[in-house]
Amino acid sequence: MLHRTRIKICGLTREEDVRAAVAAGADAIGFVFYPPSPRYVSFERAAELARLVPPFVSIVGLFVNPAPDFVREALAKVPLQVLQFHGDEQETNCVGFGLPYIKAARMRPGLDLLKYAACFPGAQGLLVDAFVEGYGGGGETFDWSLIPSKLPLPLILSGGLNAGNVAEAVRCVQPWAVDVSSGVEAAKGIKDAVRIIEFVAGVQHAHG
Repeated sequence: MLHRTRIKICGLTREEDVRAAVAAGADAIGFVFYPPSPRYVSFERAAELARLVPPFVSIVGLFVNPAPDFVREALAKVPLQVLQFHGDEQETNCVGFGLPYIKAARMRPGLDLLKYAACFPGAQGLLVDAFVEGYGGGGETFDWSLIPSKLPLPLILSGGLNAGNVAEAVRCVQPWAVDVSSGVEAAKGIKDAVRIIEFVAGVQHAHG
């Protein structure tokens, strides 16, 4: 592999989880701004947690079909560096906020990732997740062979990743980054520091 696989820990809700993710070597942390999610945090809570994030660790805000004013309010209150759109948004819903964005694709049979990626030419990356009821955090994997070898956008692999399978995932898919939430949790929204450490070690192990 010609690059180090980046790591994003998503769905953080507690100070100790932010500290654990940073200490383990996460490149990015994610706050979920989708109220139905058990990992949802308010803008005020996210701002408090963001104060614990040191330089060179990216802060990502996850949205699902948000109104533009909702995103703007988040940007006014939280020092986000990347936006992640995890719903059924179109390109026009993702641009115009002054920040780079990632678009999620919920993988299922019949979804042409090449055509999907072409619909989001302004995206910084394509996050490929398993298709589950609701949006994200379902802990389900999908058939990685469905991912084309040459996507026009950097690939972020998600969906059911954990310390036990992430090394294989990195070797098989060779993504730019991996994104984990439920795979490092003791309970929904509650991360486990040991699982975070083991997950990061799994990614590193894939590089030999």
